[in-house]
Amino acid sequence: MAIGITFVMSSHSPQPGFEEVFTVTDYYDGPPQGIANYLGSPHFYDCIFSERKQDFTSAYQLTPVNDQILQLALEDWAVWKRSEHAFNSGKTGMDAHPALPEDAGRHGEIEPVLADHLKTDPSKSIVRTAKFLAVRQAEAVPRVLPDFLVKWSEPSDTLND
Repeated sequence: MAIGITFVMSSHSPQPGFEEVFTVTDYYDGPPQGIANYLGSPHFYDCIFSERKQDFTSAYQLTPVNDQILQLALEDWAVWKRSEHAFNSGKTGMDAHPALPEDAGRHGEIEPVLADHLKTDPSKSIVRTAKFLAVRQAEAVPRVLPDFLVKWSEPSDTLND
């Protein structure tokens, strides 16, 4: 996968040119989908797959997300993170994933709404390349997904495959 990730140990101190990644809705050698800021506004990011290379590129389609969907996504992300933390801390098994029993009902309400709205809309999306910065907290639980920041840039012509 061509996603560029750099890991640093730090708090969310400002990194020049980097923006906040709110959610990661999929993960494979990097975050191919989720919600992040682009120029200060939330966007659904979706990594572009190269049919020729049979691999993901470092280019993403960015589609604006409204505040209501962002709030639902943040709520569901918190549900997922609680489940992930409990699993990786040994407090629960995979049967409580992606939501702990106390969160399962709300997750079930939110998930179909997000599935309907978190999609690439070619009529509203733009293409940018991404460089992700993984921010590990000193007190982080091993194997728990770190927080991310992202720097978006104009794609080069070499991405058009």
